[in-house]
Amino acid sequence: MKKAGIFIILSMIIIAFVWASSFSQEDVLRIDNSAFENPERVPSIFDHEQHLEVVEWEECNICHHVYEDGKKVEDESSEDQRCSECHEVKSSGDTPSLMKAYHLRCKICHMTIKSGPVMCGECHLKGPVKKYYYIS
Repeated sequence: MKKAGIFIILSMIIIAFVWASSFSQEDVLRIDNSAFENPERVPSIFDHEQHLEVVEWEECNICHHVYEDGKKVEDESSEDQRCSECHEVKSSGDTPSLMKAYHLRCKICHMTIKSGPVMCGECHLKGPVKKYYYIS
């Protein structure tokens, strides 16, 4: 009887530990693709913290940019906005389409620093992600 009680208590401790550790995963983000009617691929996975650590950037407006009259506003950030608020599914004038904006932002940076994925299947990964938030 004592062995069964000890086994149950140990099992509950292990289950509690595994459950708690599943919530301590780094925040993994999926890019919001809800603007696309029939997406060709699953949303790409994006780890914001990992990117900040790798490039050691502190200015949010490097990625979260603002343009006025076709010129980038240097001290402004669009981090509280969705990319789809400025970029439409199709290109409009000088503003690239939403898909092109995503791809240019990621691929140009990865090619510049000579690190990171540049092929479709390297960013658009199928399968479960334990914890994610949508960003755009």
